[in-house]
Amino acid sequence: MRKIGEQTMVFDNDIYIESVGTVVGPKERQGPLGSSFDRAYDDLYCHEQSWELAERRLMKEAITICLTKGQVLTQDVDLFIAGDLLNQTVTANYVASELDIPFLGVFSACSTITEAMLVAATFIDGAFARRVLVATSSHYGAAERQFRFPTTIGVQKGESASWTVTGGAAALLSTMRSPFRIRAATIGRVIDSGVTDPLDMGRAMAPAAFATISQHLQDCRLSPNAYDVIITGDLGKVGSSELKSLCHDANMNISERYDDCGVLIYDAEQQAFAGGSGCACCAVVTYSYFLERMKEKKINTMLVVATGALFNATMVKQSQTIPAIAHAIAIEAVM
Repeated sequence: MRKIGEQTMVFDNDIYIESVGTVVGPKERQGPLGSSFDRAYDDLYCHEQSWELAERRLMKEAITICLTKGQVLTQDVDLFIAGDLLNQTVTANYVASELDIPFLGVFSACSTITEAMLVAATFIDGAFARRVLVATSSHYGAAERQFRFPTTIGVQKGESASWTVTGGAAALLSTMRSPFRIRAATIGRVIDSGVTDPLDMGRAMAPAAFATISQHLQDCRLSPNAYDVIITGDLGKVGSSELKSLCHDANMNISERYDDCGVLIYDAEQQAFAGGSGCACCAVVTYSYFLERMKEKKINTMLVVATGALFNATMVKQSQTIPAIAHAIAIEAVM
C-alpha cells in the first residue's frame, strides 16, 4: 500500500469483494431496486419485538447471506468491522457478540460502509488479515426514535428531509479472486458548511462529497471520465443538486456519470421526501444494484463516495452546525 497525494491510498495487492449480502424492509422492497436485494421484509418489525431488534436481525441476516454465498465459515474470517447509526453502535456490538470474530466498531454516520471497507482493505493489503467481513445497517423506526421528533405526533417535514433506509448489508473482502477489485481509497476530511437544520442533511453533506471527489481525482491525477459511474451515498435530490452545482463551479463535470443511492432507492410515488439516507442506503444499493451492473459488464469502474452527517440530537438542540464527511472507494471489474 502506498499513499498518493494528500488523502488517497493505492493498494499494492489485489483486494476483492468476495461476496455480499443485502436485506431490506418493505419500503425498499417496493422501490425501483426492489428485485436487486437478497431478501426483503413485509413489515418494519421483521418478526421482532422492537425496531432496534429488527435492525439487529437485518445486519445478522445480511452477514449470513454474504457468508453463505461465499461458502465461508465464521472461523475463516480474520476480522469483523461494522457500524450503525444507533448510540454506541449497539447494533454492530450485539451482532459481533454472536459471531465470535475479532471486532472493530467504526462510525462515520451514513459513510460508515466506505470507512469499514477502507480499513478492511488496509488490513488485507498489509497482510494483517486474509478475510475481513464488513457490515452496516439502519432502520427507519429506530433512527426516527433516536434522532428526530417522535413519529407519533405527526410533525410535518419539508421536502429537503430524507427517509432512513431500513436495511442491512455485508461484504466479505479478501485476497480470493472475484469479479470486483478494490484499487484505491480516499479518506475524507470533516467539512462544516454551516447547515443547522437536521432535516436538510443533503445540503450539509454535499460539500464533503465534493471535497472528497475532487481530492481523489487530484491525488490520482484522474479526470471524472476515468470512472464509468461516480455514486454518492445519500445526498438525495437536494444534496445531489448542490453537489452538481459545486462541481460545475469547479469545472469538474460529473453529471453524465453521476448517481446518488438515496435518489435511486425510492421513486416519486413512495413519498420519501428528498430520498433515502442512513448507513444502509449506500451499502444496499452498491452491493446489489451497482455490483450487479458491474458483473454484467455494464460498468467497469466506479467511485463509491458514501456521505455522512456527523451530528446527534443533543448538538442539534443546542443549535450547533452539522459537520459532514465522505470516504471514497474505487472499485473495478475484473476481466
